Amino acid sequence: MKDGEKYVSKGQKYFDPEIECMSHEAIVDLQNERLLKQVANVWENVPYYREKMKAKNLTPDDIKSRDDLYKLPFLTKDDLRKAYPYGLMGRPLSDCVRIQSTSGTTGQRVVAFYTQHDLDIWERMCARAIVAAGGSREDVVQVSYGYGLFTGGPGLNGGSHKVGSLTIPTSSGNTDRQIMFIKDLSASILCCTPSYAAFIGERMKEMGMKPDDIPLKAGIFGAEAWSEDMRRDIEATMGIKAYDIYGLTELCGPGVSFECSDQKGMHINEDYFIAEIIDPKTGEVLPEGSQGELVFTTLDKEAFPLLRYRTRDICSLTREKCPCGRTHVRMTKLKGRSDDMLIIRGVNVFPSQIETVLLNKGYPANYQIIVGRVNNTDTLDVHVEMTPEMFTDNLGEISKRQSQLVEGLRSMLGLTAKVTLVAPKTIARSEGKAVRVIDNRKI
Repeated sequence: MKDGEKYVSKGQKYFDPEIECMSHEAIVDLQNERLLKQVANVWENVPYYREKMKAKNLTPDDIKSRDDLYKLPFLTKDDLRKAYPYGLMGRPLSDCVRIQSTSGTTGQRVVAFYTQHDLDIWERMCARAIVAAGGSREDVVQVSYGYGLFTGGPGLNGGSHKVGSLTIPTSSGNTDRQIMFIKDLSASILCCTPSYAAFIGERMKEMGMKPDDIPLKAGIFGAEAWSEDMRRDIEATMGIKAYDIYGLTELCGPGVSFECSDQKGMHINEDYFIAEIIDPKTGEVLPEGSQGELVFTTLDKEAFPLLRYRTRDICSLTREKCPCGRTHVRMTKLKGRSDDMLIIRGVNVFPSQIETVLLNKGYPANYQIIVGRVNNTDTLDVHVEMTPEMFTDNLGEISKRQSQLVEGLRSMLGLTAKVTLVAPKTIARSEGKAVRVIDNRKI
């Protein structure tokens, strides 16, 4: 059937059954075929990566199969920054139809490019996630992720269209309106960050609504780490089944992997990605089941092909048989990061971003970031030392300065932080590495 045709019937278990349930041997054959084409493509069309291969005395002829993947050089976020904006493109700009962008790290955004083929792939993976959560053309899918440059909204929106579901593109915010559409339009699947889902659930309770009053049956929640306790709270409050979804703007967006009804890890779309787990310190590939840093190679991406991209996310992989019948490798929930990045309310935050704002405003690099979670919503508090010269007990002046920093951080991060100015020498010093971040969340 044609892409976009409404053909996912109620009760259908898979969006692409012949792919999602193919044998491991067939998956490997497909990956080998696509990997060799992608390596040749990148060598021919991405000079930045070609130079990285030359530095390791490699040519495409050295890569015979996925068993040789370890020979290829890694790509990191630093590479993406250095190559910004066009240095990693694998197709002419005239072939591209869309960009998406990260929220910005250390002041530099990562811009990803898409051909129409890339968009079709991305939306297809999101469609698989929706069907795995029980979605069909009979469902109403409310997409409450952000739209615009953020990948969450566009990805699930396109996936819902491919499934054939009625799509409500509410984006995030205006919670009472969200609830109105859920109830009035009988939305059955909600797509948003888990913290926003928890907030919607709490607001429903405040309005006197019980789970039986809500037509929702499932939620697809991603863009930030969340615990099993948080999953259970959301499921109990909203009377739904909550599914995890994973993705990165650099790779496409949400849909790189997704949970099935058994909720025993997220199935990675292996027809489009090869996943590896490496030792974050040595770069050595670790055996299946080991916990380490997740690395992805894109197999069919045209405009922005990435080979061995280091995500910095810590997890493990398993090929144990899944009761759902899908055969693609599964990844566990994320256990943390191998760098200092925080994910707060779905936004990537680096301490260096906060430090940049403070230094630009004339404050010393003596600060502490305290992350918490209240009513399933992340909180961000920044304690900042004043210099002896700026120290004052004038509460009005202190409030004014704190407001200026709040605005500066909102401009840099895209979210609101609580700022507290403290007296000089208040924040504890360390003889070793400074303890900049205190994360009190239980993930």
